[in-house]
Amino acid sequence: MKKKKLIAVLLSAAMVGGILAGCGGSGDSDKADSSDKKEATGKVYYLNFKPEQADQWVALAEKYTEETGVQVDVQTAASGTYESQLKSEMAKDEAPTLFQVNGPVGLATWKDYCYDLADSQIYKDVQSDDYVLKEGDEVKGIAYVIETYGIIYNKALLNKYFELDDAEIKSIDKLNNFDALKKVADGIQAHKDDLGVEGAFTSAGMDSSSDWRFKTHLANLPIYYEYTDKGIESTDAIEGTYLENYKNIWDLYITDSTCDASMISSKTGEDAASEFTLGEAVFYQNGTWAYNDIKDNEVADEDLGMLPIYIGAEGEEDQGLCTGSENYWCVNKNASEEDIQATLDFMTWVVESDEGREALANEMGFVTPFTTFADYLPSNPLVQANEEYTEAGKTPVTWNFTTMPSEEWKNGVGSALLEYAQGTGDWSTVETAFVDGWATEYAAANE
Repeated sequence: MKKKKLIAVLLSAAMVGGILAGCGGSGDSDKADSSDKKEATGKVYYLNFKPEQADQWVALAEKYTEETGVQVDVQTAASGTYESQLKSEMAKDEAPTLFQVNGPVGLATWKDYCYDLADSQIYKDVQSDDYVLKEGDEVKGIAYVIETYGIIYNKALLNKYFELDDAEIKSIDKLNNFDALKKVADGIQAHKDDLGVEGAFTSAGMDSSSDWRFKTHLANLPIYYEYTDKGIESTDAIEGTYLENYKNIWDLYITDSTCDASMISSKTGEDAASEFTLGEAVFYQNGTWAYNDIKDNEVADEDLGMLPIYIGAEGEEDQGLCTGSENYWCVNKNASEEDIQATLDFMTWVVESDEGREALANEMGFVTPFTTFADYLPSNPLVQANEEYTEAGKTPVTWNFTTMPSEEWKNGVGSALLEYAQGTGDWSTVETAFVDGWATEYAAANE
């Protein structure tokens, strides 16, 4: 039994697989080409969940193929389409050998496809069972990245606001609850010309590249507080106790913004990232993974900070950042024995080799749950922000995405949020999508 260890930092990664087997030819004319290579058997097909790391995974796969001769193919699903693409790819003769599920709910759909990793080296390398998905004694999935999200902020711009004569909040240590956040955001919006910004918050884009920030990540907060009140970890009937708080933070996002609320249907994740990196907004809801999009632009590393997402819940002054994982590697048990072994070998190489660890930690910016990464921590100021909250004794907000009943539920909430923002629907539509939609989708899943 592994020693349990709680980590309140994030991580993000994906992977691919390969294998070494056999020996090269023995003829004198072939010695120069085959002396250091083994004949490869088996191949790997990795369906990657994270578009933001697509290029890095392809590059890492090519490096592994060059080193071993093992074919590693990486395909990346477009944002918001992973589940549908996985279903499509699994129906093909050449199905993924390595794929991802988002937690227990995702595992319920794909558990019959998951190879038991209990005897694998990758399982031996994981820090504790806190980061695995089990069914009985079988290990069905292993998290490969621990991630953190909140409200990223520009310290330089925020300090300019603090220096205003009529600023109601004067320092970052006082910005520790929703009331304070609203005062600051309203003040920035009122003085946006003086501060040289377009708005307090980046645009709340509701296309598929951005809506997950609100229908999933932001929606996690009212779920977290309801679960905490009840002392539960999941439910088939959410009550929506904190939906008024959800409304308050959403109102703030779409009112104190770089754009009018009527425009968010056309705004993208790239728009929001650009607005923040160019210094057009002070606040940007996103996570540690966003550092790669921010760095080397207008905002210096030393000016990057991250706040918890405050919604007005009691005791939120002691709240930390949202930390967890919804990215679990699974190996397709229906693949050939050779392809399964190739995939397991590649996974091991990714988390044990210098090349793999360098790619995950420093190129992809992942914090991982593997014991092999002690000397490979990402140089990411947003990761450091999370460590500071942890050291201060703040309570991290648990990721409850894995208990959300379905992607259809998220889509329903997202559509209702957009209708409300555009004025084509009222908040009761969001409440219906959240509460009634939850019960409907859980019932459908159980059937």
